[in-house]
Amino acid sequence: MKKTIRNVHYAWIILFLGFIALLAAQGVRLSFGAFMAPWENEFSASRGIISMISFISYIVFAISQPYIGKLVDTYGVRNVLSYSMLLIGVATLCTFFATASWHLMLIYGVIASIGFGGASNVVGSVAITKWFSDKRGFALGLMSAGTASGQLVLVPLSLLLIESFGWKQTVLLLGTVLTVAVFPLLWLFLRNSPSDKDLLPYGEAAADEAETSQDKKETQPLQPVSIFRLLKRKEFLFLMIPFFVCGVTTTGLMDTHLIPFAQLCGFSPGIIGTAVSLLAAFNIMGTVLSGHLSDRWSCKHILTFLYGMRALTVCLLLIMLNDAAFLGFMIDESWLLLTFAILFGIVDFATVAPTIKLASEYFKHVSVGEVIGWLYLSHQVGSALGSYIPGVLFDLSGGYDSSILFSIGLLVLAATLSFILPAISTRTLPAPSYPNAAKNG
Repeated sequence: MKKTIRNVHYAWIILFLGFIALLAAQGVRLSFGAFMAPWENEFSASRGIISMISFISYIVFAISQPYIGKLVDTYGVRNVLSYSMLLIGVATLCTFFATASWHLMLIYGVIASIGFGGASNVVGSVAITKWFSDKRGFALGLMSAGTASGQLVLVPLSLLLIESFGWKQTVLLLGTVLTVAVFPLLWLFLRNSPSDKDLLPYGEAAADEAETSQDKKETQPLQPVSIFRLLKRKEFLFLMIPFFVCGVTTTGLMDTHLIPFAQLCGFSPGIIGTAVSLLAAFNIMGTVLSGHLSDRWSCKHILTFLYGMRALTVCLLLIMLNDAAFLGFMIDESWLLLTFAILFGIVDFATVAPTIKLASEYFKHVSVGEVIGWLYLSHQVGSALGSYIPGVLFDLSGGYDSSILFSIGLLVLAATLSFILPAISTRTLPAPSYPNAAKNG
């Protein structure tokens, strides 16, 4: 049996392709904040209306996640990820022709967001769990860093292109790259599982092949997952609620409203672009480090630390908004915004690897695609609310104070629930909820 291709296991090629896919697809999605002000001006719309586009997008994204998990289990990573990328590219091109805000709600909010759901961490996480037996946490961290890299590359690039050429030319360029470059790359080189390349998963010894084959013969097929049964499990509930909070406070509040927040404070486009770049760069570092540590430390303690630190970091924004004298200093000396960007970046997407690793360990005998899909549904519902409600509150109050205060409270709750997650047991027992599920802890 082939083990490697020129001493490089194909699992690393899969990881690289997943990284590129998330960079491209989620980078475009996270660039939404850069388009808010131009779309408000273009369509004479309030911030609440434009935030509604983001809300619809996240809801569609959320609803798609469990079904995407099933599609991956049925049709494979290659088909789902490749065609999702094509759909995003075509939809992005179509936004060029929008003449009203409701056009964007349909094109971006619905059509593109179905593609965002298919080119997401759900698909990437399933690929990693199939291709990596060893260093799985590290690989999950690297893959998740693709989203942060998209934030690093495409958000500042979108700001620059919009400033230089306008939003319509920017969507043409982004859509073209996704359609004619990224889609063919994925279609040509992605593979669904190691068996497609006559390989074992990375880290699985060839000597164990006979035993592994025998185990596969004796193991019953993975059981389908009912969300109602999952909700009865403390392990799932205490992963789902913090992941919901993660969505509220990252892709919801920060990725949608940080740019408008900084513009409200009076920062120049250059400073805002620098802050976004720093946030994304340290996001990559934090995500990779979190994945590395997930293979060595207690994942529930990592999550407790991340949510707690995120709460403290968000407090910096509250200081900016409520101390007028300090606010004036901040505008002149932009170090505080840049400090926030660095600190928040470190803990931004870093929750993904320990959350998914815990889920794969708690529920190893059921469909991992479906479990991860339900977790991401909660995350994206949080993202939808975290993007829409602050826009409405901004229209009512003219500021972000209440949104930031509420986010801090939610993060404290998330840290508490993560701390009381059950420990992973060294043995597996049948779960009472479904016959072949593993009960850990």
